[in-house]
Amino acid sequence: MDRRVTSQDVAKAAGVSRSAVSLVLNGRAEGAISAANQRAVRRAAERLGYRPNQVARSLRDQTTHSIGVVTDSIVTGSFGGAMIAGATTRAARDGYVLLVVNAERVPRAEAEAMETLLGRQVDALVYAAEGLHGWTPPELFLAEHNILLDAFATDGGATGVVPDEVAGGYRAARMLLDAGHRDITVLAGTPDVEATGRRLAGCRRAMGEAGLTSRQVTCGWEIDVGLAVGTRVLSAEDRPTGIICANDRAAAGVVLAAARLGLGVPEDVSIVGYDDDQNVAPQLGLSTIRLPHRQMGETAMDLLIGSLRGVDLPRGEVLVDTPAVLRSSVGTPSR
Repeated sequence: MDRRVTSQDVAKAAGVSRSAVSLVLNGRAEGAISAANQRAVRRAAERLGYRPNQVARSLRDQTTHSIGVVTDSIVTGSFGGAMIAGATTRAARDGYVLLVVNAERVPRAEAEAMETLLGRQVDALVYAAEGLHGWTPPELFLAEHNILLDAFATDGGATGVVPDEVAGGYRAARMLLDAGHRDITVLAGTPDVEATGRRLAGCRRAMGEAGLTSRQVTCGWEIDVGLAVGTRVLSAEDRPTGIICANDRAAAGVVLAAARLGLGVPEDVSIVGYDDDQNVAPQLGLSTIRLPHRQMGETAMDLLIGSLRGVDLPRGEVLVDTPAVLRSSVGTPSR
């Protein structure tokens, strides 16, 4: 059997001390080890196939290098998985692994999930939501190092990493305004969803800056309602030249409605979605606003790992940018 590669082997290959290897691979090298030596250590570790002894590491520093994640429905849902992927990748860079438990937004199940994770001696807790909403963290959660992901504490008592939905709504309207549209209808999401109000606030701000107002119609989130509402709006005598949709699925319904009515996109109507759903938007050439799920996961882990090392978390919401993605569904108005 081949001998296990040790940190001393990495130190020898990199031309540094064993303590330098420990600092670099434990993420504590900044200010202590030169950038060149950090690169040398990482290259040597990768070349030799070095894997730290996590059991020994845990005994030494009294941590498990694991982070417990309680989700509402991300694991079983079709949306938001990139947040977990981003968080997992970022955590791994500092030697942490994520333990994920789905609780389906049931308070008792959430409490049981936290107790299970804490029973496994996780170093911190994350509450991750599939869609932005308020959450009241229990004392069990607040007693640990913690962070919220795509959620905010209703009492402001914890840090939540969330998308900048107001900026997203603003940019959705600006895409149409910048293309020359002045007659714009917003097919809004349902009012029970937190993101709806924030996106509408951004849209109204952009329209107000242009000295305009938009028509607003409650629509929803799925293709069938987008088709039904889109057909009604596009059949009207005063149909708009531009439509902003609650999300990409609703926008797909509007694209279908336009096709059934013999209208071209963007020749007769420009359409903007929201989410940058990779199963919808690129295939339709849909201009949209990207929900930065992977970046949100990475940001949450940056902040949480920093807090484990003594860096204070910012209070309240940490906003992650929501960029506009311009594709072929937006053009200049024909009238």
